[in-house]
Amino acid sequence: MYGLIYLPIGVALGLSIAAPPGPMNALIANSSLKSPVHGTSVGAGAMSADLIFFVITFFIRNFIPKFVLEVLYFVGGIYMLFIAFSVMSSKFMPASRKGNYFVGLSLGLTNPYQILWWLTVGVFVLTQFPLFIVPGLFLGILIWIVSFPRLINYLGYKYSKYVRMSSFVVIVLFGLFILYEGLAMII
Repeated sequence: MYGLIYLPIGVALGLSIAAPPGPMNALIANSSLKSPVHGTSVGAGAMSADLIFFVITFFIRNFIPKFVLEVLYFVGGIYMLFIAFSVMSSKFMPASRKGNYFVGLSLGLTNPYQILWWLTVGVFVLTQFPLFIVPGLFLGILIWIVSFPRLINYLGYKYSKYVRMSSFVVIVLFGLFILYEGLAMII
C-alpha cells in the first residue's frame, strides 16, 4: 500500500523522460508510420536503455568521468546525424520489429539527453525517493511508447511526408547541438 503512493509520481517522472520532443520521439514517429508495433519496438529499445541507465545510476551515481561524457557526446551526435539522413532516404528503417528494437536501444545508449536525464533527474529520484517509485517510472515510459506510436500511425498516413521531414529536422538539430556541446566540453 505504501508503494502505491509513489505510483503516480513515478508515472509522471517516466513521462518526463519519454514524452519530450527529441531524436528518440522523432525516430519513434517515423517508425510508427509503418505500424504502431514498429514505433513501439523502437520505444522498447529506448526503454531498455533506460533500464540499463537506471542500474548504472543506482550503483555509480556521481562517479562517471567527464571524458566518458565527452565521448558519448561525439558518438551520440554522429549517430543522430546518420539516423536523420537515413530517415529521409527511407532506406534505414528496419523491416522487422527486432531491428527497430535494436535501433531504439542503440540510439538510447548513445543519446546524451537520455544519459544526462539519468545523471541529473535519475540521481535525484534515487536519492530522494524510495525504490517504490521505479515501477511507476517505467510504467510511465511504457504508457508513452504504446500510446504515442498509435496516435502517430492513426494521424500519420495523411501527414507522413511532414512526419518524416520534421523527424529529420529534429534529429539533425539535436545531433548538431550534441556535437557542439561535445566540442564545448573539450575547449
